[in-house]
Formats: sequence, C-alpha cells, structure tokens
Amino acid sequence: MEQVDIFKALSNKTRLQILEWLKDPKTNFPGQEEHAGYDHGVCVGQIQAKAKLTQSTVSEYLSILQRAGFVESTRLGQWTYYKRNDEAFENLSKLIKSTI
Repeated sequence: MEQVDIFKALSNKTRLQILEWLKDPKTNFPGQEEHAGYDHGVCVGQIQAKAKLTQSTVSEYLSILQRAGFVESTRLGQWTYYKRNDEAFENLSKLIKSTI
C-alpha cells in the first residue's frame, strides 16, 4: 500500500477511535468476553454499537483500515471479528523515521 493510502486511512477521527479501542479490547468491549472472548478480535457488531454508526459505515471504515494493514479480520460463521495488527504500527513508525 502506498504511503498516501496509509495516511488517508488514519485521517478519520472514527477510524482512529476504532484503532484505539482495539488496542485494549477487554476494556473497550467488555460484552465481547461473555460471547466469544477476544482470541479472534472484536465482533463488528460490538464496534458498530460503540461507534454509534450504521453497519455499512463501520464496515467501510474497517475495510479501509484492513486494506492499509492496520486490522486483520477473521470470519466465524456469520460473524466477522477484527483485531489490530500491531506489526503495521511498528512498520509505520519505521516509515516515518526513515522517510519523513
């Protein structure tokens, strides 16, 4: 992915909030633990409820973050779970230090 696309993915307040929430899913999505745990990430429905946006908007935001490499998804049955890809943030840090 191009640098511009990476920074575009981070240029939205709600997308940044989602990444922040996913950094500590146990604190930010406590209802997830009783249903499925956190091994596969957080269910998109939990993210949607916290963001208070439509399912289609949240799905688009997550898709943008996934294309930029910041989140990974796992599909289990009818549910999709998302978690942060911490390696992508390490790579972003290296990119900023070496390029900008």
